[in-house]
Amino acid sequence: MLQLLPALRSALVAVAVAAPLTSFTRPAVAPRAPAAKPNVVTVTATDYAFDAPESVPAGLTTIRLVNNGKELHHVAMIRLDSAKTMDDVMAAIKAGGPPPAWAHEVPGPNAPAPGMEANTTVVLEPGTYALLCFIPSPDHAPHVMKGMSRMITVTPAYGAKAARLPAADLTMTLVDYGFDLSKPLTAGTRTIRVRNTAAQPHEVELVRLQPGKTATDVISWVDAPNGPPPGLPMGGVVGVAPGTEANFTAKLQKGEYALICFIGDAKDGKPHFMHGMTRQITVK
Repeated sequence: MLQLLPALRSALVAVAVAAPLTSFTRPAVAPRAPAAKPNVVTVTATDYAFDAPESVPAGLTTIRLVNNGKELHHVAMIRLDSAKTMDDVMAAIKAGGPPPAWAHEVPGPNAPAPGMEANTTVVLEPGTYALLCFIPSPDHAPHVMKGMSRMITVTPAYGAKAARLPAADLTMTLVDYGFDLSKPLTAGTRTIRVRNTAAQPHEVELVRLQPGKTATDVISWVDAPNGPPPGLPMGGVVGVAPGTEANFTAKLQKGEYALICFIGDAKDGKPHFMHGMTRQITVK
């Protein structure tokens, strides 16, 4: 993200079944192989640290974010080119400006409310990754500047390059500056494919709104969290680079929801919601 600051091998089984009392043999049957199951990695967030495994295998991975803190937290993931370290990451963050060429954004789980969890399913390539939280505290200091960072190694694994995201209930396309849904969301446990077709990184934070509240109320509360929140943050996907995609799953109730992108713009640095990248939807 920095700009946020800024599988399984298929088995084909042929079964020849002889018809009773005849010499006729049916053609071989190749049943469809079951969908690949992702490796599940749990990342626990507190104020202000990540607890996560030191290494995970490459390939289809569900990153499960458990928020045990009192503040909002997300997992922004950066895959680093060889020999780069957390010192390099922090130096780039402090320097500001566009992300360096050696830092590659990878989609991660966006912020759930304290005491809740969120998830993102993505195909991880082997390499070294930085886990970062850019959400600001009430004092406006990003959590990464309070020490909320962690390195993790993704090790090579058989079949990782052939991994594909599981099927989703619908696709959410991120554009400059909006959210396009392939069909309406309905109540229930839904898996959403988030795909970025824009020219710069985006994110989606999904918020279940309190009655009468709007995305604007949520944005104002995040900037100054005084009083009860106007909605329930439910996660989403953070750090979706152009041309990349990921899934997330959420249990939706009927009601009003907000979709918001907080990432800073590549041109003027303003949060994308200031460019109109918010949307209110009704889940029926």
